[in-house]
Order: sequence, then C-alpha cells, then structure tokens
Amino acid sequence: MKIYTKTGDKGLTSLYGGTRVHKNHLRIEAYGTVDELNSHIGLLRDQEIDTTTSNNLLKIQNELFTIGAMLATPPEKETLKNGKERLTIAKISESDIQFLEQEIDRMEKLLPTMTHFILPGGHQTVSFCHIARCVCRRSERLTVHLDQNEPINGIIITYLNRLSDYLFVLARKLTLDNKAQERPWLPNKKN
Repeated sequence: MKIYTKTGDKGLTSLYGGTRVHKNHLRIEAYGTVDELNSHIGLLRDQEIDTTTSNNLLKIQNELFTIGAMLATPPEKETLKNGKERLTIAKISESDIQFLEQEIDRMEKLLPTMTHFILPGGHQTVSFCHIARCVCRRSERLTVHLDQNEPINGIIITYLNRLSDYLFVLARKLTLDNKAQERPWLPNKKN
C-alpha cells in the first residue's frame, strides 16, 4: 500500500464509499480530531502506567479507529455493493459505553471525594491525560456540529461524552498513582 496517492494534491480527499470532499469538510474535521485524540491516548499509554489502564487505553484506541470509520462514512454509503457481496463498516456498541461507565465507577471508588473543580497538571502523565480529555471534548463538539448538518449515528456522541468523563476520572487516578497533588480551582484566590 503506497502512502502517497497524489489524489489529495488539490485539497480533496475521499470518504468511505468514494465521495470526494474538501479536506476542510466538517466530516473530515470530525474524524481528523478523533485521530488526533487517538494519538494523544497513544502518548498517554506510552507513560509508566498500570497494565489495566494500558490495556483499557488500547481498547479505546481501537474503538476510536472504529468511530473514525463511522464518521468517514456518509449515511447513504454505510452499506455498499461490491459485486454480490455487501460491505458494512464496523460500529461501536452500547457495551463499549457501558465498559467506560464501569471503569469510571471502579476508579471513583479509589479516589477522594471531589469538592472543587481541579486544575489540570501536577504530573506529566496527568497532564497528558487532561490534554487527551480536552481533545476528546473538541471531538465531541465537532461531531455534534456534524450531526446538525449531516445525521450520524448518535452512539458516537454518547461514546465521546463518556470517554471525556473517563479521561477526567483517569487523570484523577493517575494523580493518585503518581503521588501528585490535585490543585483545586479556587476562584479569586492565588494558589
């Protein structure tokens, strides 16, 4: 498989199914931001973290590739004919969202009660997690915007929303794991 195809040299790219769009099309922005999020999660996974968290992040990275494929597929092309065979893209499921919720609940049992908003930081690994969370939120906003223009499978928005919650709680857990200090946001006070 060649990396360069020269088909995008004029600012166009193909969606799944062959539709050509400009590279700044909202659908491209949405799945491109999911790809960016996936890279940040890869960076987080490369840190010194426990095996369970690393395995969970690898699972999430695979699910984000699936979401990218879902976003790269216009609704009218979700099922294509290929001779006698039908090609259908993979999709995330409700069980993927339930997994995130179960992991959030599991981690929250280990954490002190949160009484204030928390300032991102305290340890490099925690900061990487917060950056991934922020990119996840941006991805969710772009996906909502796309859905307002071209309907998408709503499970994507739910998944991204729950993933940002997961990443927030994971940042708190990584703070605890790394014996770092959570800094509360105290409005009008100097920390």
